Amino acid sequence: MEIDVFKKCFNFHIVDKLKKAGFYPYFHKVESRQGPEIIINGAKKIVVCSNNYLGLANHPKVVEASILAIKKYGTSCTGSRLLNGTNDLHEKVEKKFAKFVNKEDAILFTTGHHSNLGALSSLVGKNEVFITDKLDHASIIDGCRLSFGEMVRFKHNNMEDLERQLLKHKNKAMMIVVDGIFSMGGDIANLPEISNLAKQYGARVFIDEAHSFGVIGENGKGIGEYFNMGENIDVLMATASKSLASIGGFIASKSKVINYIKHNARTMIFTASLPPGCVGAIDAALDLLISEPNRRIVLISNANKIRKAFKSMGYNTNSSHSPIIPLVVGSDLIAFKMWKMLFDEGIFASPVVTPAVPEGQSIIRTSYMATHSDSQLNFVLEKFKKVGKKFGII
Repeated sequence: MEIDVFKKCFNFHIVDKLKKAGFYPYFHKVESRQGPEIIINGAKKIVVCSNNYLGLANHPKVVEASILAIKKYGTSCTGSRLLNGTNDLHEKVEKKFAKFVNKEDAILFTTGHHSNLGALSSLVGKNEVFITDKLDHASIIDGCRLSFGEMVRFKHNNMEDLERQLLKHKNKAMMIVVDGIFSMGGDIANLPEISNLAKQYGARVFIDEAHSFGVIGENGKGIGEYFNMGENIDVLMATASKSLASIGGFIASKSKVINYIKHNARTMIFTASLPPGCVGAIDAALDLLISEPNRRIVLISNANKIRKAFKSMGYNTNSSHSPIIPLVVGSDLIAFKMWKMLFDEGIFASPVVTPAVPEGQSIIRTSYMATHSDSQLNFVLEKFKKVGKKFGII
């Protein structure tokens, strides 16, 4: 028997097969700015797979703030936050973010993924337990696995199953970890019930607001504000790569918790800090999120329009209540074929197939921006109607 760590690589043929068939949907080279419309291979495509929810990635003030930060601080901080990689701009946005989400303190990691890995792996230790939703983001799962704690999972948004796990582990320190808005389904975590159960069983609550920050709540603060229960969130995570038009990730909590994470999170201690240009963009995007609330209103209006139209066509949009609107299409092959026809028709969407979703429940994942125009949205609906009928989905 051949023994070679590369054997699995040489036997990995699915990508070659998809490329040969013309259905490979990933790693397309974008030749323009990220907006409602982009250029791929010289052709215009309307984007319905971006996380640029508020449309700030091209905002002149965000671009200018990034340029000014580079001019002042250079292109890199050349080291980790712990050592030489912290500057006054990092601390400025941390204080601004913490104040906005009504937490005592916050810390900025280099990526959203790093923020979950670092915070989760440092907060839960030996003989302690993570209780996670089965549809939590991969970064949550990775962070839990990196810790010395135990990870158990409950059925998606199923509060009876969550209580079962809490009861089972009630003699251990526990942390419930869930997404605010789930990245594939677009549905919202049941924070009121999660909070009630956490209090009943003495667990802490960690909410990943990656897709909810800037999107829901009266001021865009996420599901804590949406349910008027922000004080019930013990640890709040938000990425800067979506509504904040940059890269990076915040963790916000009590000052003592942040101080502990700051000195124990491996992804903080052993990773170079976020470059100044990215931090400058976050600073400006936070200001715009606060000063231009109409962006969020338009975003929700756009999403509601599209969701209502998809449902009227006969599409299954699962339990979406956000700008993420999945369309259940069936098999992996149908998802790839639909993606290709949509792409050829001028729509850039995302096929999500097994194992990311259960077999036979592949989706075309769509998401929307405040900067999509009515004419662009109408074009999207026209093409999805055409393609849905072609494949017998509607």
